[in-house]
Amino acid sequence: MLEVKTPKEALGIIGETYKAHRTQIEKVPINNSLGRVLSSDLVAIEHVPGFDRSTVDGYAVLAKDTFGCSESMPAVLTLAGEVLMGAASNNEIKPDTCVAVSTGGDLPEGADAVVMVEHTEDYGGGLIGIMRPAAPGNNIIFKGDDVSSGDIVLKAGTMLTAHDLGILSALGSCEVGVMKKPVIGVISTGDELVELSQKPGRGQIRDVNTTLLVAAAEQFGGVAINYGIIRDEERPLTDAVKYAVSECDVVLISGGSSAGLRDLTAHVVESVGELLFHGIAVKPGKPTIFGLVEGKPVFGLPGHPVAAYMVAELFVRPLVSGLMGAAVKRRIIPAIISEAVSSNHGREEYLAVIIGDDGAAKPVRGKSGLIAGLKYTDGHICIPRDSEGIPAGALVDIVLW
Repeated sequence: MLEVKTPKEALGIIGETYKAHRTQIEKVPINNSLGRVLSSDLVAIEHVPGFDRSTVDGYAVLAKDTFGCSESMPAVLTLAGEVLMGAASNNEIKPDTCVAVSTGGDLPEGADAVVMVEHTEDYGGGLIGIMRPAAPGNNIIFKGDDVSSGDIVLKAGTMLTAHDLGILSALGSCEVGVMKKPVIGVISTGDELVELSQKPGRGQIRDVNTTLLVAAAEQFGGVAINYGIIRDEERPLTDAVKYAVSECDVVLISGGSSAGLRDLTAHVVESVGELLFHGIAVKPGKPTIFGLVEGKPVFGLPGHPVAAYMVAELFVRPLVSGLMGAAVKRRIIPAIISEAVSSNHGREEYLAVIIGDDGAAKPVRGKSGLIAGLKYTDGHICIPRDSEGIPAGALVDIVLW
């Protein structure tokens, strides 16, 4: 019988292994940095924008010159020039004058507001009528409004998004320091497995887990290496694990993790390294294995695809993120569950759900060996350990895939 850890205990053990094994830092061009993890705080060394600028097409003014004006009693100002786009302003706003400026244009010295062109009228002869009063600061972005020099713009551990790359571009960052992607080896075990290109015979199945876990590893931010199918024999599996560990930061072995006579993963991990636990109080995924071989994390995942994927999502993803110094960010939304779900397994149960048109969560009941049902789901819910289940109409948190 397995001596299981709680999910919290398992995550604690996993967390201790990556604290001392962070990946190295590398510089990459900004155009190749999407989805990468920032290695250190990014501190701005200049203001963005670097000058006061207009947010509209119109006229730069002294706000006090427009106070009290209206369509029936416009303020009449003298046009003192124009600011060309991309050029610095060489104009100065004096009382009862204005300067034409385009959206994004440099604000003339002395101006404290911009009036939209729609609220003005050109009388000709250099006279501009202002039909609506402006308050100081109207239609202006001031120097440093977006970013001030010395600001921490992005913190270490940030997984860079398109928005972040926009900030980096504004600051003139052509390249950025990021954490190297962990290399993740994937091994599938089982005498019943055949390659995807083969037609399975009686008692055989195609190797789903290799494709599934390679994709998951890359989705989590790693670089995956496929080591193929290994038969249920101790020596080939031992050799495969040693070889994978020599090339990778993390190794995932699917299959061979339960307590059956032919399930060798725990024995192999213990024989060449240190077995840290065998069993987590979760459903699916109870027989999950975790250990260290040559100081590198090795997981033994269930052979059933749904269970393998769920364990990878819950326990491998945090490890991969931790190796890069990043925190896992999960998108969680509340919803009403559409039907009752019973659960009395003494384990935390993770159940895939579909979000209906009405916003309710519909449980997807299925066996852990059946993969097709996952494609319709939007995320999963957790039924607490030692719970009798969840009644229909209860509020649940959906963790989106």
